[in-house]
Amino acid sequence: MARFKTLDQADVNNKRVLVRADLNVPVKEGRVTDATRLVRLAPTLTDLANKGARVIVLSHFDRPKGQRVPEMSLKPIAAALAKEVGKAVAFAEDCIGPAAEKVVNALQPGQIAVLENLRYHTGEEANDAAFIKALAALGDIYVNDAFSAAHRAHASTEGLAHVLPAYAGRQMQAELEALTAALEQPQKPVMAIVGGSKISTKLDVLTNLAAKVDVLVIGGGMANTFLNAQGVAIGKSLCEKDLADTARAILESAKKAGCDIFLPSDAVVADGLKEGVATQTVAINAVPADKMILDVGPATVKALKDKLATCKTLLWNGPLGAFEVKPFDAATFAVAHHAADLVKKGSLIAVAGGGDTVGALNGAGVGDKLTYVSTAGGAFLEWMEGKELPGVKALG
Repeated sequence: MARFKTLDQADVNNKRVLVRADLNVPVKEGRVTDATRLVRLAPTLTDLANKGARVIVLSHFDRPKGQRVPEMSLKPIAAALAKEVGKAVAFAEDCIGPAAEKVVNALQPGQIAVLENLRYHTGEEANDAAFIKALAALGDIYVNDAFSAAHRAHASTEGLAHVLPAYAGRQMQAELEALTAALEQPQKPVMAIVGGSKISTKLDVLTNLAAKVDVLVIGGGMANTFLNAQGVAIGKSLCEKDLADTARAILESAKKAGCDIFLPSDAVVADGLKEGVATQTVAINAVPADKMILDVGPATVKALKDKLATCKTLLWNGPLGAFEVKPFDAATFAVAHHAADLVKKGSLIAVAGGGDTVGALNGAGVGDKLTYVSTAGGAFLEWMEGKELPGVKALG
């Protein structure tokens, strides 16, 4: 992980501070429906404002592809952000040029403004030098607090860090410290849980983790592909049969690295994925030909919990079953509660991330009880793959 400066090292009094945030939150009929990212951003903005900075928030929203799309304006999100920071937030109708300059120049120390959607300009995603220069003209200092966008080499996530003094915001700092503690400098033994429907989307993740962790738990539909590769009959379950050789190669590389691959020993099966469907629990080698595996069974959960109790660090991405539909949330929720209990006792560092993972942990009621839960999607996955993130590297 790149070395980086934090806000503790920045003199921001009366300075114009450009903060790259992630305001790409769910909005329905002009109202923010999930303010999690705004809540997490608030400490950085409040910290800067309290130190006398003139705070200027930059963000993208959706994919307007260089066009001014009214439905993709940040204006309603700026209003929602004001509630989270407990003070008025000004809004500029553009992120560069006269409209932005007018709002920025009117800011007094301790005040906050949000500039319009960066992606209304093609120069943002192109990391265009002229666009970077136009953004930089609005600020004296650059702060990146958007880890979730750090895997993109865009003007506001990478380019600005090269032309202004650059620092990590509080959320970025917490994220990087948590990720370093989970995989780069972990307390061992380390367990990784990787779930989801397809291994094709997480091949690099599995390959990287197999070489770094002590126990690799494979759950969800991905486990079916590994079971099939080992000759286990999985009925009508979701499976990428064309990736059998790839699955076997991952198993072999894990064995050589001394990584213990953990696959289900039993499963909850049904005719299909729908609430109220009749289910049965079977041994993994006794899945009926007309049934689908939709969750891991209680024996697997017990073995996983026992194994987790011997570990010091947990990295979690992806559910163990089809948690969105009851009762196939049982295994994921049980393990989530167990992990939270171990964290509370101080015997486990647990870091989780990815959209489905966050949803599952929140569904289990433990989203705030693990050591750190990342709201980043693509950036979190690329970090798990061992890739260098442009937005993080630029802070070094």
